[in-house]
Amino acid sequence: MGSKARKPVEVTVTYLEMTERPARHVPLPLNRHVALLAATNTPLHFYRYLQDRVGRDWTWVNALRLSDEALVERLASPNCDLRVLYLDGVPAGFFELKLDLPAEVEIAYFGLMEHAAGQGLGRWFLSAAIDAAWEHDPAKVTLQTCTLDHPAALPLYQKMGFAPVKQAKERLMPLSKSERAAIVMR
Repeated sequence: MGSKARKPVEVTVTYLEMTERPARHVPLPLNRHVALLAATNTPLHFYRYLQDRVGRDWTWVNALRLSDEALVERLASPNCDLRVLYLDGVPAGFFELKLDLPAEVEIAYFGLMEHAAGQGLGRWFLSAAIDAAWEHDPAKVTLQTCTLDHPAALPLYQKMGFAPVKQAKERLMPLSKSERAAIVMR
């Protein structure tokens, strides 16, 4: 097996914000066995599992690259609100709210696992994340997406009331399969 040097990937990051709480909530699709639970005292292996399973196809690497110590500190912080979606009794996605910005709540991570995608849960799940963010009474709710995310992400965010406020070019170094495996398995 030949070794290829990994190269950084150019991405366009779109920053979005919502300055008013939505007037209506998206209802949960009927006949679904769904639970959305706040996660506290989250074990590192479980958090890394969530990051890997939700973000693998979209090149999520930032949280996976954090040291154990930095990740433990972040997850234990009162400025981290982590919620896990369960579908038919198994993890199906998660969102993470970042609460340490003045008058702002950032939806830092949001996504579904592959087995939950395409089942009509996305709009409801994003609505739940937005509602959870507004529960912290911010002046605005923010999030960001990039050109590596699911093609439906940006249009969905806009349909749900987020407005783009700026874009930036960034370079991202993907993880190799062996790096990702070593991180997730530690």
